[in-house]
Amino acid sequence: MKTINSMKFTFPAISVNEQTSRAIVSAFLVQADPTIEELADIRTAVSEAVTNAVVHGYRNSSGNVELCIKLLASREIYIRVKDKGCGINDIKKAMEPLYTTAPQEERAGLGFAVMQSFMDSVHVRSKPDSGTAVIMRKKLKTPPCRTS
Repeated sequence: MKTINSMKFTFPAISVNEQTSRAIVSAFLVQADPTIEELADIRTAVSEAVTNAVVHGYRNSSGNVELCIKLLASREIYIRVKDKGCGINDIKKAMEPLYTTAPQEERAGLGFAVMQSFMDSVHVRSKPDSGTAVIMRKKLKTPPCRTS
């Protein structure tokens, strides 16, 4: 599908950058004129993906997270959140609601479930010791006609 616009942003995998990623996505998506609900959904999904990269991908190490956003033809949004952390041994298991590799008092294990509930599609590619890429897509509604 044709890319209308895109951007890539790389940042250190530290928790404060989760909110930065939400702001970046918001600023980029202004051009697509999403509804407030669509914008909130996308921001939340990105937040969950970035949090997973920071908390799980780089649990005992440091590294970077790459955020790639594309506005595709037909008002489809493509987002990839990628890390070069520890990777996921069992993607199917990791995507089960309430499953977490973190101690239970720290995490609820709902990150992927939240992403799936807010986006049209969520695909995960991962290889142990090589990192993880979460690819999400959402088709935006057609904005209402506006008069000047």
